[in-house]
Amino acid sequence: MPQVESVAGSEGPPPPPPQDAWVVEFCSLLPRWESLRYSSKVIIPISISRVNQFDAARLDVEMSAMLKEQLLKVFSLVKPGLLFQYEPELDAFLEFLIWRFSIWVDKPTPGNALMNLRYRDERAAPITGKEVRTGLEGSGLSVSQKIFYCISFVGGQYIWSRLQSFSAFRRWGDSEQRPLARHAWGLVQNAEVLYRAASFFNLFLFLYGGRYKTIVERILKARLVYGSPNMNRAVSFEYMNRQLVWNEFSEMLLLLLPLLNSSSVKKFLLPFSEDKSAGSSGDEADCPICRSSPSIPFIALPCQHRYCYYCLRTRCSATSSYRCPRCNEVVVAIQRQGSS
Repeated sequence: MPQVESVAGSEGPPPPPPQDAWVVEFCSLLPRWESLRYSSKVIIPISISRVNQFDAARLDVEMSAMLKEQLLKVFSLVKPGLLFQYEPELDAFLEFLIWRFSIWVDKPTPGNALMNLRYRDERAAPITGKEVRTGLEGSGLSVSQKIFYCISFVGGQYIWSRLQSFSAFRRWGDSEQRPLARHAWGLVQNAEVLYRAASFFNLFLFLYGGRYKTIVERILKARLVYGSPNMNRAVSFEYMNRQLVWNEFSEMLLLLLPLLNSSSVKKFLLPFSEDKSAGSSGDEADCPICRSSPSIPFIALPCQHRYCYYCLRTRCSATSSYRCPRCNEVVVAIQRQGSS
């Protein structure tokens, strides 16, 4: 048998790795794995109905108007016009009350509660993990967000309304001798134009993404999300449907009534009236048109009912086939009473 000779300088098999080599390798690769896992986090896409958010804002406005109406009724016997000069303060007070008992205590506003919505701090919202189930999880607004919300919505609207009324009362825009007032008026108008333009642009962004309805919400990163993922809107559409039906019916009547001839309708319904005999058995001495005693009595032929001459002659001239209101007979001729 041939003998295998070992070649000088050849190496043997590599030594086996230590028993804890996999632990060392795992510890070295764990930071890289964690960085990759957290870098791949994406926000869970959730869709909040834009109609719900608009409806909630509208309901909040209606709630404020209802509170204002009740407060004005309380002071209805006070000097007229007393509350009119303090209307901005009254509006700010009511808005502050709504903010104090809703957003400040981590509760939704009345409109948001009816639409199953609440404010969420989008900066602190969880992205992925075991705590995320529906994508609606997340804490409410922080204290700084609540305070800035109050300053911007309540204080901002109050200051702006007072500034506009003060500038209009002082007639800054018409002042020709005070360039400073005229310049301030121009700044106010430019600020209003910029704010409206920014609001219009934010509306487009909201309709596209559905995240922030107002500029303040976008600045604060305060997003409206559903309060409960399994709850429907707590709004009954029965009243709205009834209002729509009545509105359409009233519009149809306003369109058709001018086209109808009331006298023709009355003549058409007169044969079906149950009170026909009672009408014919009424006071035969009075004219059935003017309901008074005929000054120049004339008789309608062939029914022989008495009329005033001018009443009967006017009706017969206006209508070729005039019918007697008492018996519904067509008047073919008129004759003075007592003449043959």
